[in-house]
Amino acid sequence: MSAEIDFYELLEVERTADDKVLKSAYRRLAMRFHPDKNPGDGEAEAKFKQINEAYACLSDPQKRAAYDRFGHAAFQQGGPGGGGGGFGGGAEFGDLGDIFETIFGNAFGGGGGRQQARRGADLRYDMEISLEDAYHGKTTEIAVEVSQKCEPCGGSGATPGTSARRCTMCSGQGKVRAQQGFFMVERACPTCHGRGEVIEKPCRHCRGEGRVDTPQRLEVEVPPGVDNGTRIRLSGKGEAGPNGAPAGDLYIFIHVKSHKVFERDGTTLMAHLPITFTTAALGGSIEFPGVDGARHVFDIPAGIQSGKQLRKRGAGMPVLQGRGSGDLVVEVQVKTPEKLTARQKELLRELQETETGAECPEVKSFFDRIRNAWNDLRE
Repeated sequence: MSAEIDFYELLEVERTADDKVLKSAYRRLAMRFHPDKNPGDGEAEAKFKQINEAYACLSDPQKRAAYDRFGHAAFQQGGPGGGGGGFGGGAEFGDLGDIFETIFGNAFGGGGGRQQARRGADLRYDMEISLEDAYHGKTTEIAVEVSQKCEPCGGSGATPGTSARRCTMCSGQGKVRAQQGFFMVERACPTCHGRGEVIEKPCRHCRGEGRVDTPQRLEVEVPPGVDNGTRIRLSGKGEAGPNGAPAGDLYIFIHVKSHKVFERDGTTLMAHLPITFTTAALGGSIEFPGVDGARHVFDIPAGIQSGKQLRKRGAGMPVLQGRGSGDLVVEVQVKTPEKLTARQKELLRELQETETGAECPEVKSFFDRIRNAWNDLRE
């Protein structure tokens, strides 16, 4: 099981995006995450590599056609439906001819022998989780209904005790040839639909399909650090292929619910930190709860202004399938008191009477510029 990010979501485009939109999105993101603009930022470098990989696939019509149908499985060892290594190893198409034959059929000829049994369809399941679950990871159970191999017939589609016979139309080859002008065109046999065999007595339980819809409960392990668009692949848990063919895969699409306190940008967690104007003026320290359950102490320097950001290293989201964590960043918001007692008002008036303008240099500078501009107008 591995987590994979959708190429279209990586480039922040719709699946219907044309070449011009793809190129524009790629250039924008490549400039944003280029290592030269983010020196020493391993996260940006990893993102840059992912963006390049996504664009290399989607900008190639052949690869994009295969990806649209099979997703990341199209680039794994063995091609669509094959076993072997997971996404991220830099594997290319082993044989584009095999990909085209799978997508467009065997209309261009090819080797002899019957057609391979069609692999079962991949399925999608959307899972919504909390930000806390995305931080810690979780193991959960989902209920899905998928086509499973028919047990009475063992997936053959034939009534138990009987078997399929060799197709006489194609002599068991699964395909037939026909002359069209100067060309000889090869197609799937219309009698056996490419199997090379004909079922005379279909199984009553599955009506000859070799599979039946069955409810399932599956355990899903959500790794720490997942984000919106992360995909978890459960190999072989998709629909069973017809007549005993291999099953497809089940893809779990992660959706992280919005949080009341935190906003997320990759592995960085952002939050607002409101403080009183006295704390802003005098300084101090404030405890802030993290999504990890810990209480993080932020030191407030005296004279801090609204909009100033304070950072706690390593208190953000964990890196998906990697080491370390991002940062927790809080943005200070200095709040003016709305309700004051008579004594508080008295103290503030005493403070106001002692002000010389040097306490807030920006305020003094602003009004000096206003005064000078007014004098220039009067001259």
